[in-house]
Amino acid sequence: MSSTARLPRRSDDRTQRGRGVLIALVWVAAVIGVVGVILLVTASSLGSRNDQSVLYAFLLPLVFAFLPLPVLWLAYWWLDRYEPEPLRYKFAAIIWGAVIATSVSLVIQLAVSRLTDISDRTLASWIAPVTEEPAKCLFLILTFVRARKVIDGFLDGLIYAGLIGIGFALLENVGYYALSYAGAPGVSIEGTTAVTATFVVRGIFSPLAHPLFTSAFGIAIGLAITQRSWIVRILLGLVGLAASIGLHHLWNASLSQANLALFAIVYLCLGILIVILVVFAVIVRSRQVRVLEKSLSYIALRGWIDGAEVPWLTHFDRRKSARRFARRHGGAAAARAMKRYQHIAADMAFLHHNLMIGRAETNGVARTHQMLERMHRIRPMLVFPPPLHKVGTNVY
Repeated sequence: MSSTARLPRRSDDRTQRGRGVLIALVWVAAVIGVVGVILLVTASSLGSRNDQSVLYAFLLPLVFAFLPLPVLWLAYWWLDRYEPEPLRYKFAAIIWGAVIATSVSLVIQLAVSRLTDISDRTLASWIAPVTEEPAKCLFLILTFVRARKVIDGFLDGLIYAGLIGIGFALLENVGYYALSYAGAPGVSIEGTTAVTATFVVRGIFSPLAHPLFTSAFGIAIGLAITQRSWIVRILLGLVGLAASIGLHHLWNASLSQANLALFAIVYLCLGILIVILVVFAVIVRSRQVRVLEKSLSYIALRGWIDGAEVPWLTHFDRRKSARRFARRHGGAAAARAMKRYQHIAADMAFLHHNLMIGRAETNGVARTHQMLERMHRIRPMLVFPPPLHKVGTNVY
């Protein structure tokens, strides 16, 4: 295959008008977030007594805040592998959580604190959950209204909600670590010891707290997508938001009460909830493999693709083997063609599955044929491994 052969772009019908403006706004928000973080850690380091402590005050909050990020990102990337969401939306979710949600909730909390004589305990236990969760969940609501195809099920809602929570926790943790280093009235420790202790609590023992809270609403939005009734969709959204606020309240209240037994009970309950959520997410992700096999097998029986291709388009180990084979026998261009073909096939298979089970898909049939046309344009560029077996009979 010629190295200059042009591949059709991967099918993505999740674009909309004003995309350029939205991308620009996300980048502006990202820059504002970076500047805000720098100003925050710089302000916390001004009271340090020597150059070394200034350096620590500046670097430690950043290092500790970003330390859990790769592990958390990999976890959600793993969940998102079979039907990956557009990177721009995932990036926007993190930026929303880190900049927009934190800014909106912080402004409201500061206003409530100044206008009332509310105690810090009440502010943390009640006002914080009621302001922070709607601010985070607003991204999912706007995405649902503006580009509904972006979130098309339970797993998508869970992934976007988790990324929003990661972004929110990232910036919030920078603030906590910076304040810990500077010290607080009535607290006997400060500096490196204090920020390390705060990291153990927030970065090691509770890195999934904010993702968990927002996941309740994300799951509700993912389920609402599958419903035809707007009344049911709204009810699911309200229940999900109430659950997010409730989980956040339980966590904050257990911390502010300074009751070790209460904290242990809440921590255990939330830990069990996380385990259940992870197990369910893994089950749903594993089901995606069966959906791919079933849908592509049916498509092959209809003659739209060669049945021998199906094994190389489903399981990840075989998909990687196919790309390695293509690279060895056709070069880098063949490997790129194989990867693009696999991606379009997965998009088309999930769309076809939704149509077959009766889920409403805007212009679903036309989009399916457009994806098939892209696959047929790539087909002459492919170098497939030898066939493994005949296409299966597990069809609709």
